[in-house]
Amino acid sequence: MEAFEIHGVLLRLSSDEVSPVIWQALKDGSYEAKEARSVARAVRPGDRVLELGSGIGVITSVIARIPDVSVFAFEANPSTARLAERILEANGARNVRFSQGLLTAGDPDTHIFYVRRDLWMSSMDEKQGPYESRIEIGSENIDAFIQQHDINVMVMDIEGAERDLLRDAKLKGVERIFVELHDHLYGLSGVRDITQALAEKGFAYDPRGSRGPCVLFAKDDGPREYDPDVD
Repeated sequence: MEAFEIHGVLLRLSSDEVSPVIWQALKDGSYEAKEARSVARAVRPGDRVLELGSGIGVITSVIARIPDVSVFAFEANPSTARLAERILEANGARNVRFSQGLLTAGDPDTHIFYVRRDLWMSSMDEKQGPYESRIEIGSENIDAFIQQHDINVMVMDIEGAERDLLRDAKLKGVERIFVELHDHLYGLSGVRDITQALAEKGFAYDPRGSRGPCVLFAKDDGPREYDPDVD
């Protein structure tokens, strides 16, 4: 097992715990680099954050360093969730409540989840590519969870499931949504569906916190400040 840092997050992993592609991305610093650069523009001190698709907990740990935040993180893949719990513990992320499971817009149900060797490809989409196994995972209603825990910010990387979730959920009380879009799975029509659905809920595309496929949608409109890091 090796100990090293990525985006300021301590990892204790061995190469056989992830795929070669993931291991290389971790070692060269490219793993979730876009998200790590941008998520701090979406999350502010004191926010109550719901993260969907936490992976091995790298971005979860980045968010947890923001002062006075509370983080509620979900990862569907059981083996990935075990790695995330270990990384969160190594980084002392005591302000994170971590769960293995799914939040969906419908009634609680059981869903098929396809586990793939490259953990960032695991999803509920059978057509996304060859998979190693298929498992059943129970879900909770996302709007009930948001209300119960007074969530005001969402961070999402859920491999295409964001299209239906952002369309169908009410998202009452949420002020900002930071989401990685997966247009290779649903095309520009899917991006249009997401944008239109969120606009109807009062959200706008916020360029201050957006970079490529990592997009911030926001309701609140603070002062427009010059950011030298934005091209």
